[in-house]
This record gives sequence, C-alpha cells and structure tokens, in this order.
Amino acid sequence: QLQAFGRGLVQAGESLRLSCAASGFTFDGYAVGWFRQAPGKEREWVSGICHSDNSTDYADSVKGRFTISSDNAKSTVHLFMNRLKPEYTSVYYCAAQSLCRSWRIFILNGMESWGKGTLVTVSS
Repeated sequence: QLQAFGRGLVQAGESLRLSCAASGFTFDGYAVGWFRQAPGKEREWVSGICHSDNSTDYADSVKGRFTISSDNAKSTVHLFMNRLKPEYTSVYYCAAQSLCRSWRIFILNGMESWGKGTLVTVSS
C-alpha cells in the first residue's frame, strides 16, 4: 500500500513537502512517481525517481521548483515543492512500479500501485 500525505493549504510562494510512504515493502528497485490532477483537468505526471540508479526526472512545468528524493531506508519518497503557484492546486497522487522504465511509458500506461491522493490548495 501507498500513502501520500502533506499539509493541504498553503499560500502562493510558500513551500510544501509531500511524502509517499510504502507499507509492507520498501521502494528498493522501484520506480515511484508523483502525479496530480487539477479540477476539471486530466491527470498529469509531475516527477519520478528510480531506486535502481537513483535517477530523477521532472515535468517541464515544475523543473527548478520541485525536488524528489527518497529516504535512506527507501520506504518514503518526498516531493519538495517550492515557490508554489495557485495553478498547482490539485490532488497529488504517488504511484509505484516494481521495475523502473521510461517515464513516458508510465505516463501512457500508468503504474502498478497507487496511493489515495492528497489535496494541495495554493491560495493567491
């Protein structure tokens, strides 16, 4: 199981950390991604980390603002979001796949496991 959590309401320009915790397993070797879905919009991929080689990747819209990382135990993945904008208001989901692949494939096909989303509201 995956569980995503983080503070829900922030002001524009502030920072926020979201966390995705694995229950009953570790992320060793897994790909873990963050996705978001804004009201009335399709779900979009935000960022991902591959625990096989610790590589990370980001959507162009968040490059330079968001940082993804994993704790040493590889049981929690964090998404640090800086200089938040109101348009970042979305439900954020974490997802995992037991094998790393191109993020393009995960964007097209989804991932094996999904956590319940956590709502992030950025007020102006």
